[in-house]
Amino acid sequence: MNIRLYHPDSIVENSTKLLSKEQTHYVVNVMRLKRGSNINFFNKEGEWKSEIIFLDKDRVEVRYLNQIKGKTKLSNVELAICLIKKSPLELIFQKAAELGVSKIIPVISERTEIKDLNYIRAKKILVEATEQSNQLNPPIISDVIKLKDFLKNLGTSNLLLFADINSKRKLTLDNSKKFKIYTILIGPEGDFTSNERELILKNSNTRDFTISDNILRSETAVISAISLVNFIKNDH
Repeated sequence: MNIRLYHPDSIVENSTKLLSKEQTHYVVNVMRLKRGSNINFFNKEGEWKSEIIFLDKDRVEVRYLNQIKGKTKLSNVELAICLIKKSPLELIFQKAAELGVSKIIPVISERTEIKDLNYIRAKKILVEATEQSNQLNPPIISDVIKLKDFLKNLGTSNLLLFADINSKRKLTLDNSKKFKIYTILIGPEGDFTSNERELILKNSNTRDFTISDNILRSETAVISAISLVNFIKNDH
């Protein structure tokens, strides 16, 4: 099995490193690796093969051997998601990371019942999803922001792809080359209010689209929307 662990700091070949307490527990107690076992470490600069040179129950030291993968291009797909309950929101973070979004923006709208976010837990989920999906860049997660402020701060290079249950339009990325970033917006349970929809659609960079004729849960809508954008983007 190929064990991959995220290491955000610079990695130098032939240097050694003591693993963190959490990584030590994972290596010793979960994966039950031995001295001489290999672990891959990655960050935005690439991926390196390492070898365990010392191991006991509370201390693991590795030596970085050689780089096996160079840096990759960051995705230009972002996700803006209205906060929902913990369990489905954690699933959204996991699947968004697996599907390769570069950034997640937690949004508060009028019908959003959850107002805050456990960032430590969220970042842990994003890193673990990146580790298991063979990617190098865990998504950035930004501060929680109100919908009106999110729309006001949206850059001119962002195309806002609004997954709107009231829309009849199929998603197309034709004539979108002037935009550098595709930002997918998914509403809360109960959807946006009519005033919020009007505000979203008033933005000149908004392109509304339909995912399905069915009413979807937020987590299903996220997976469907990101997959759809990735498919269309890669097909062009």
